[in-house]
Amino acid sequence: MNDLPSWRDGAARSAIVSFVDSVSVSVPEAERVAVFDNDGTLWTEKPMPTQLHFLVQQWAAAADADAALAERQPYLAARSHDFSWLGGAVDKHYAGDDSDLKVIVGAILTSTQGMSVDDYERAVTEFYEVAEHLTLKRPYSSAVFQPMVELLRYLEAHKFTCYIVSGGERDFMRPMTLDYYGIPPERVVGSAFGLEYSGGEVRYGASLSFLDDGPEKPVRIWSRVGRRPIFAAGNANGDIDMLDYTRGLSLVIDHDDDTGRGDPPYTKGAERIIERVTAGDFTRVSVKNDWSAVFARPD
Repeated sequence: MNDLPSWRDGAARSAIVSFVDSVSVSVPEAERVAVFDNDGTLWTEKPMPTQLHFLVQQWAAAADADAALAERQPYLAARSHDFSWLGGAVDKHYAGDDSDLKVIVGAILTSTQGMSVDDYERAVTEFYEVAEHLTLKRPYSSAVFQPMVELLRYLEAHKFTCYIVSGGERDFMRPMTLDYYGIPPERVVGSAFGLEYSGGEVRYGASLSFLDDGPEKPVRIWSRVGRRPIFAAGNANGDIDMLDYTRGLSLVIDHDDDTGRGDPPYTKGAERIIERVTAGDFTRVSVKNDWSAVFARPD
């Protein structure tokens, strides 16, 4: 039986199988913790992270309703469909410049403040039901990396407990992770807005509690999981600390596929993590060479 059918024979697949075989006889099941970044690791993050697509729709509607917003970022980018500005804000964050990201976070907080977590979950669920990926023109459920879903199932078959640990916003991921990845919402760790209890509801506050990226990832892993992972996968500079914290096998998804299968090649935001791969610190997974298929088939 081929447990990883979309993985080609090679160094990455061999490293995974060898590691899992080894820990299956040497590590107690309770200690087999695996952590995965989301954007760019479990599904595509280009031309921009999925949550930005969701937010663009909200911001464009807000700008249409209030002319004063229409000339300000990120409402201007949303209304004019300037996805390059939005994607560039994420790239600048990975390069250490959070000036545009702070503008985006401020607009997110404005749109969610006072909203109940249940209402937000319904809005996000409705988005996932109808939205299509901007360039693939397919549901986001089919923008998931098929080899990574197979890897999740492979690890679970060997008694690993898998968590998502993402810089993306926790409550935006939770409505889809069980259907898309088989990961329940209680095993989703991500950036989070402040919460408060009011009028019988848990509601979003006016601040960002934490951005789950860089050195915050190991902190959140420990606070939520209480164990150090022995397996990790990421793709960007913001994942380095999580991979360093892992005592075992750390994978880096290298988006190097220039063959037109839908995942464009890029290194921006991943320069430092690729350097660490080259230095031999992490195991490289080449989208081009290690995966025989990239995306799950559309429903």
